[in-house]
Amino acid sequence: MGADVEQARYTPQQRQDYREKVRRDLDVFERMLRHSQFEFDRPMTGIEIELNLVSDDLGPRLDNKSVLAQIADPDYQTELARYNIELNVRPRPLPGDAALELEADLRGSLNHASERAAELGVGIVAIGILPTVMPEHFEGDWISENIRYEALNNAVLEARGEHVWLEIHGPGGERIARYADSLGPESACTSVQLHLQVQPEQFADHWNAAQALAGPQLALGANSPFFLGQRLWAETRIPLFTQATDTRPIELKNQGVRPRVWFGERWITSIFDLFEENVRYFPALLPVVTEEEPEEVFEAGRVPELRELRLHNGTVYRWNRPIYDIVGGLPHLRVENRVLPAGPTMVDVLANSAFYYGALRVLAHDDRPVWSRMSFSAADENFEQGARLGIDANTYWPGFGEVPTTELVLRRLLPLANEGLQRWGVSQAVRDRFLTVIERRCVLGVNGASWQSDCVAAFERRGLPRDRALREMLRLYIEGMHSNEPVHTWPLPSG
Repeated sequence: MGADVEQARYTPQQRQDYREKVRRDLDVFERMLRHSQFEFDRPMTGIEIELNLVSDDLGPRLDNKSVLAQIADPDYQTELARYNIELNVRPRPLPGDAALELEADLRGSLNHASERAAELGVGIVAIGILPTVMPEHFEGDWISENIRYEALNNAVLEARGEHVWLEIHGPGGERIARYADSLGPESACTSVQLHLQVQPEQFADHWNAAQALAGPQLALGANSPFFLGQRLWAETRIPLFTQATDTRPIELKNQGVRPRVWFGERWITSIFDLFEENVRYFPALLPVVTEEEPEEVFEAGRVPELRELRLHNGTVYRWNRPIYDIVGGLPHLRVENRVLPAGPTMVDVLANSAFYYGALRVLAHDDRPVWSRMSFSAADENFEQGARLGIDANTYWPGFGEVPTTELVLRRLLPLANEGLQRWGVSQAVRDRFLTVIERRCVLGVNGASWQSDCVAAFERRGLPRDRALREMLRLYIEGMHSNEPVHTWPLPSG
C-alpha cells in the first residue's frame, strides 16, 4: 500500500479527481468479476510478520534504517515507526509438508536477521505490543523515513481535525486515557497477516467464514496485554489500532459514522460488496491519481491495475480485508486476515495459521454455513470478547450457545481445523505438530497474553515496580521466543 505516494499533502482538486477515478475503477472491477479470468491454479498462502527493534535496555530502538541495511535482505522492509520492521514471506502452496519447511525457513531468516542486528546492539522481538513502549517514543523523529507514512499521518490528523483520544479500560481496573498528536500509538500494534488466494465466486464464503472465526482466533492468539505500562485488554492491539487511526471527532462518532478500522456490519454475497462499501463510506486519505484509463485497458483485453481502488482499500483497515492484486500479468483475489498479533514464537505463529486455514476450509464449504445460523452482531461480539479477555473469553456458536472459547475449540473448531487441513492435502506431520500446540494451549489455558500477565504479576509479587517487571518479563519472553518452544510450555518466575 502506498507505493505511488510521492507527496505529504493533497489539494481539494486532487481529492475530487481521485474520487471520480476510484468510482471508475470500481465500475471496471465489477465488469471484471463478471467477465474476467482470475488466477487460481492452486491455493496459495502468504504471511507478513511485523517485528519490533529493542536496545540492550529492552526499550524501543528507533533505527530501522540502519538495521535493514545491516540485514540486507529484501524480504525485510520498513514499517510505520523507526522501531518497526516487517518480514514478508513469499507465497507458497499449503499441501504436504510446506508448513514444516516454512517454519524452518522462518527460523533461519529470523536467526540471520537477529545475528546481523545484534552486531548493532539491536534485538528483534515478535510481540503484539512492545511492553516497554512509552509516550516519549512517539515524540520527535519516531516515524520511518518514507513519505507515505508522513502522508498517512498528516491525512488522519487533518481528517480528524484534532488530536487522537485514546481510552482503554482493562478488566482489572487499569486504564489509559490520553491524547496523542500523531499516529505514533498505532505503530505499537504489530501483527501477523495471513493471505489466502480464492476464486471470485467463493470469496464471500471465505470472508464470511473468516469473520465468524475471528473471535475464537483472537482469543487463542492474544499476545498484547500491556500498553504504556498498563494491563489492558488481552489483545489491546485491537482497541488501540481502532482508536489511533480514527478519523472521526466525537460528533461524527455520535452520528454513527463508520470508523476506518472496522469489523464490518453484515455478511456479504460478493467481494464487490466490500469494495463498494469502501467507496461509498470512506473519503480518500491518500488521493494519488495515475494515468491509467481502466475502461480502455479492460476493453483491450488487458488487466487493469486499478491502483486508486487498491490504494483506497489499503486505507480502510478491515480485520479481514479483500485484496485485488496482479502477479505475472494475471489478476487474483485474496482474503487478508489481519486479526492476529505477532509472536510469541514461530511455532505459535504457524499453529495459529494452521488453525485458521484448516477451520476456514471447512466453514467456507459447509452446506449449511455458520453465518446462516448466527447474526453478524454475534460474530462482532465474539470478536470483542476475544480481544478483551483472550483465552478466558466465552464465544457464542450455533448449536453450542455461549461457551468458553477453549471448550468450543476443543470440541468443535479443532476437529474442523484438522479436517480442513486434510482437505488441503496437508501432511499428518504438519497437523500433529501445529494443532497439538492449539490443543495444549486450550487445555492449559495459556497463551501469549496470559503468560505475559502472569509473569509480570510474579515479578511484582517479588516487589519489582511495574516498569522493571515489564522489562524482566520481556527479557524472559525474548529467551522463550528464541527457543521456539510454544508459549504454553514457558516457565514462570517464582513469586
